[in-house]
Formats: sequence, structure tokens, C-alpha cells
Amino acid sequence: MSSLSGIGVKVEADDGRAPEFRANALPLLHEIRHALARLVDEGEPTVIDIQSIPMGPGDLQRLLDELGEGEIRAELEALGKSVIRESRYSGVWIIEHLNGNGGVASRFVEITWVPSLLQAQEEDVRAGLKELADALASAGN
Repeated sequence: MSSLSGIGVKVEADDGRAPEFRANALPLLHEIRHALARLVDEGEPTVIDIQSIPMGPGDLQRLLDELGEGEIRAELEALGKSVIRESRYSGVWIIEHLNGNGGVASRFVEITWVPSLLQAQEEDVRAGLKELADALASAGN
């Protein structure tokens, strides 16, 4: 007999009661809490690429369930569809970029006052100002 036969092995069956948080959901929630504190205290935004973080079975869903849904949801059509949702925690946003088939290509948690995708770019605002000024000038106002 091999010497391995003397090693005790304990087998635990899944009793159907999943842990409250698995591999990375709880640490990510703590990271989000610290990032939210930095936003409030120092004005520093944070972006977490949650698609790049290894997750255990059901972990991503547990994280998304805990973050929940807030009052704001926006869809953006620019180089593909993006969905921006406020979580139940103000200042914590879930950003999903969808592929051509409607599946999630990338997913981020952005901790900020306003998600960067929703902020107007300076060049666009300047162009809008010129366009409005031109429209008013041509209307004779």
C-alpha cells in the first residue's frame, strides 16, 4: 500500500446553504466602501474593472445583488450600447458595455459623483456653443 492511504480526508457535502459571500464579493464590497470614503473625503473617483477579477460560482451575481438598483439608469449609444446604472448606494455606479449580440463585453463599478461616460466633453460643449450661436445668428436673434 502507498503511504497516501494513511492521510485522512474530510469530505463536506453542499447542504444547500451558500455562504453569504464567496471568493471576491465581500472583498470587493469593502474596496467599494473604501473608494466611496475617498470620494467623499478627498474627491477621488475610482474605477474597478470587475470583469477582470476572478469570481467564484455565483460571486458576480451576489456582488450585483448587494449593490442593487438605484434611481438612475441611462443607456448610451456610441460605438455600441452602454448601460449606466446607479446602485442602491449613491455614488456607486455599474457600467456595462454590451457587444453586438447584447451580451456584456465589459463591466465596471465606478465610484464617482457622475460617471465619466455621462459627462460632456469640453470639445463637444464648445461645438454645441458654436452651433447654438450660429443657429441664433441665422435666425436673426
